[in-house]
Amino acid sequence: MVSFAPYFKGLRLAREDLVSPRSMPQMRGVMPEHVISEPVVIALDGPAASGKGTLAKAIAEHYGFAYLDTGSLYRGVAYLLLRAGADPANAAAAEVAARAFSLEAVEGADIRTREVGAAASVVAAQPAVRQALLDFQRDFARRPPRGAKGAVLDGRDIGTVVCPGATVKFFVMASPAVRAHRRFLELKAARPDLSEADVLADLEERDARDAARADAPMARAEDAELLDTTHLTIEAAFAAARRVIDGVVRRCED
Repeated sequence: MVSFAPYFKGLRLAREDLVSPRSMPQMRGVMPEHVISEPVVIALDGPAASGKGTLAKAIAEHYGFAYLDTGSLYRGVAYLLLRAGADPANAAAAEVAARAFSLEAVEGADIRTREVGAAASVVAAQPAVRQALLDFQRDFARRPPRGAKGAVLDGRDIGTVVCPGATVKFFVMASPAVRAHRRFLELKAARPDLSEADVLADLEERDARDAARADAPMARAEDAELLDTTHLTIEAAFAAARRVIDGVVRRCED
């Protein structure tokens, strides 16, 4: 049994069949059999607070795959720059930090502070940093750490840019109001002055920015399975995702 945060109660799957007649003979969200190769790569994209991170962790744990929260990478680079006393706006220093980045270097570090977040926004705007971290993500998928047989990556452009050939792709979404409520519950203890309306406005602004950016915009890959988690329990979303993944993993093992 997978344990999930209580604020995910009431999520719902989009009213699309995971394997529909329209998508046959190829399952939507799954690469054609003749191009499936090891390691298995599972891509989850979608907006903030859609549930993709919780779902990705559950998938990775269930299958014994390596997990990468790609959204944390820029924060990790920013944290290392700040710890070294470097200016995040220094493009050369930021590129060096990004090229040398490792998950072990930030293990246990608090990368969720406002200071790190502000610095992450600065480094994320630098093309050399973005390229370095793109290379990092692709290498993670090609060679999952600790000998894992597969990798699970969640972000906003995994299925379209980072790993367009991923074995299985999902686009996870939820209504803005539900996403705002989830994020508000996460933040209210640390920020008692925060209102749910403020969170909603911030999420909608971020969605528009992510979808409109010229470099790797957030978008659903054409072959990605849609999971609308607005009213679905995370257990049900996990079960639906697992049905798709089990089918392709069995074909990989044949």
